[in-house]
Amino acid sequence: MPITMTARFQVHHEGMEQAKQAIRDFVDYVRENEPRTRLYTSAQQKDDETKFLHYFIFEDDAAMQTHRNSEGVMKFTGILYPLLVDSVEFTEYQQFHSTDE
Repeated sequence: MPITMTARFQVHHEGMEQAKQAIRDFVDYVRENEPRTRLYTSAQQKDDETKFLHYFIFEDDAAMQTHRNSEGVMKFTGILYPLLVDSVEFTEYQQFHSTDE
């Protein structure tokens, strides 16, 4: 069953350019190296450019574990985490499908 998650975080203003480049590189890495990650995207909050939301869907638990243990995650977090205002807020979601009754 697919695993859908978000990650919310805020970057110190002085670290913005470095963080944005790290995000670009990481999203590219995931797309090129993790075929079982169905979707990985990043959005920057419109009214506060220091806040970001990452939205991602893994094929299954094995795909999530592959992602978590990847060289790309290690490199990305090594760059990003020192630039953060606070810790990353991860949230996992379950799939919801409405039906017409």
